[in-house]
Amino acid sequence: MTSLDKPTEGTDQTTSDDARAVTEAALFEAFGGVRGMVETVVPGLLFVAIFTVNKNLHVSALAALAVSLILVVVRLAMKDTVKHAFSGVFGVAFGVVFAMFTGNAKDFYLPGMLYTLGLALAYIVTTLAGVPLIGLILGPVFKENLSWRTRNPGRKKAYAKASWAWGLILLAKCAILFPLYWWSDTTRLGWVLVALKIPPFLLAVWLTWVFLAKAPAPIDVFAEMEAEEKAEEERKAALSDSGESPGGRHRREA
Repeated sequence: MTSLDKPTEGTDQTTSDDARAVTEAALFEAFGGVRGMVETVVPGLLFVAIFTVNKNLHVSALAALAVSLILVVVRLAMKDTVKHAFSGVFGVAFGVVFAMFTGNAKDFYLPGMLYTLGLALAYIVTTLAGVPLIGLILGPVFKENLSWRTRNPGRKKAYAKASWAWGLILLAKCAILFPLYWWSDTTRLGWVLVALKIPPFLLAVWLTWVFLAKAPAPIDVFAEMEAEEKAEEERKAALSDSGESPGGRHRREA
């Protein structure tokens, strides 16, 4: 190994580490990170904990909805992004309305379970269609938009693998929850659902990170557009400095 090889290896390692760090940051931004996971778990945990003690649907449901709203208020007070907290509020609100309407406490969980099933099918169907959902979600985060579809086949393959992982993991989760919904009681369903909130999510995020960390770097389409605009401005400035407009030059050439 020559002395010229060493800096190159170090540079490659640095680039790889930077790519992994960017991937980690993008995944945390897209999926809410630790705080987002906590906000997802707390309302359901509070519901099942209260219902286990007093079997009161109204108290349990309203407590879950109240804590969801508090989480949104806290984020607003801290001037933080509220998209994950708001999604939690809507999910809990649908569960509360559905359970109150039917009078069955298990129905508090049904909208979320149906959403999980729909999301699993969306991951699988979009991947089969050649537009994996995880790519649509993370493309804007990586500033590549849809460039991976036609210009970065290695990255498209990674997104397809990640979408398959999400779809199959969520389907496996549904395969556990729906039989419990039909044949088990509310308390058991609630505790199992709480237990299955984070581990499958972490597994899917970890597999996504593994696939993307090995994939080619994203194509920054925003940087490309900025570079094109800058080049056009420089071209116009050069023509202006020469005392000749693009239109005048074209007319003289004609």
